[in-house]
Amino acid sequence: MNKSQPETLTPNYFEEVYRANADPWNFETSEYERAKYAATLAALPQTHYQKAFEIGCSIGVLTKELAARCTKLLAIDVSDAALEKAQKRCAKLSQISFEKMQIPAEFPAAAFDLILVSEVGYYLAPEDWQTATEKIAKHLELNGNVVLVHWIPFVHDYPQTGDEVHESFKRWTTGKLRHLTEKREENYRLDVFEKN
Repeated sequence: MNKSQPETLTPNYFEEVYRANADPWNFETSEYERAKYAATLAALPQTHYQKAFEIGCSIGVLTKELAARCTKLLAIDVSDAALEKAQKRCAKLSQISFEKMQIPAEFPAAAFDLILVSEVGYYLAPEDWQTATEKIAKHLELNGNVVLVHWIPFVHDYPQTGDEVHESFKRWTTGKLRHLTEKREENYRLDVFEKN
């Protein structure tokens, strides 16, 4: 692979990660993740959303918390193993639908008033992230919100850094979305946008 042209990580990459460890990023036990989830939910500008879309739900830890703020929530991931665990975790929450989907090639036809991209954008090559960004902006309802949350230290096998993901999203959505909030912690960054 040419380092100057990074490629989007494949679904097989994630299947191997989940085969090696059912909770590879310690979503269930990490104090860091718990604090980040709390900050993510606190940053949501609206108390309730009618139709939300979570891109990259993994094993559903944040999904379960987010569902309390949503009438309907579509949660997607590229990994069967992750989705199976997420469905079990959220089995009692009828407002959540799970689907296996790989953005940007696959994207739901519906419009949403909340689109959450948490720890996903840096898995995409820049050109795929640009396509995803365009689809996110197009499928966001008027006055709806996009929330981006990403780890910002460099990871050698990720096509982008968290900062690159957020900065390009801001650049590509100028004139389409309004940037409401930027929160920067030691290891992650959180940005909130609104369509108006």
